[in-house]
Amino acid sequence: MPTRTGPQYYPGASQAYWYEDDFEATLMEVNVSCLHTTEGTTVPTYADSQGRKGASAPNLTAVPDFTARRLRWYQHFRIDSSARALANRYGGVETNTLNVAQAELVGTCDPATHAKWTKAGVQHIYWPEAPNWALKDVADFLGWLHREHGVPLSGPSRWPAYPSSYANGSGQRMSAAAWSGFKGVCGHMHVPENDHGDPGSIDFAELLTLAKISVGLPPVSQPTTPTKPAHEPFPGANWFRKEPRSPIVTAMGKRLVAVGCSAYASGPGPQWTEADRKSYAKWQRKLGYTGSAADGWPGPASWAALKVPNV
Repeated sequence: MPTRTGPQYYPGASQAYWYEDDFEATLMEVNVSCLHTTEGTTVPTYADSQGRKGASAPNLTAVPDFTARRLRWYQHFRIDSSARALANRYGGVETNTLNVAQAELVGTCDPATHAKWTKAGVQHIYWPEAPNWALKDVADFLGWLHREHGVPLSGPSRWPAYPSSYANGSGQRMSAAAWSGFKGVCGHMHVPENDHGDPGSIDFAELLTLAKISVGLPPVSQPTTPTKPAHEPFPGANWFRKEPRSPIVTAMGKRLVAVGCSAYASGPGPQWTEADRKSYAKWQRKLGYTGSAADGWPGPASWAALKVPNV
């Protein structure tokens, strides 16, 4: 039977939202850290359908303090106690109880949510573009887990962007066997029996570099981290409005033709034209967009769904 070793409380973390006294937790010795994003702007209640607060809580939640430029940590369960933020199917592989310390990062990994909150003036962290101070605070936590509990500073090579990371859209999720043997740092998107896509394309290589620096290890990059994603990253809304001439436009047009949304008389690409805009508007309508949301100008969510091959 495992025994708790090392410190059980992350230094400086508040216990204002403590749930281990309310829910049974399995004793374990962690060798995995799983990162989530809350898709919100405050500490969630983590309540279930019966209103029980903490029923789906992780071990810790990190809340951005934008004035102080730091993360404020809240601990809900001891480090070597199983938390409750992962789906765990009856009769399947163990998830919450398989030696994993879970941390929820307040903010979003969804580009559509990021765009909506930005437009509304809601201060938040979009974790794929997290400021350095926020990444450093997460890295310090990972470094602490490595130093005090031996959690390896390594992890999966694939950290695809949301929404392609949802379910197993980019093939990143581990098999039951791979998960059972895994040690290191992963995301919610990697855990079997789960369909969530968080934390999306967080800068995992930079997290590892900062974590290694925090514990005095050589800051080498994750050797298996891909240098080029499978799909073309969103170039930004303004980029298209400048009517660019680029192989990205050609690749986009070919995808629009492939999904049955062509308004081209010839081509497509590489010069952005009105035919590109009309074709993209067809794609937006196919996704269910209406009105001004289907104006033919690409946005981050529709672009991610189109899966334009990297050029």
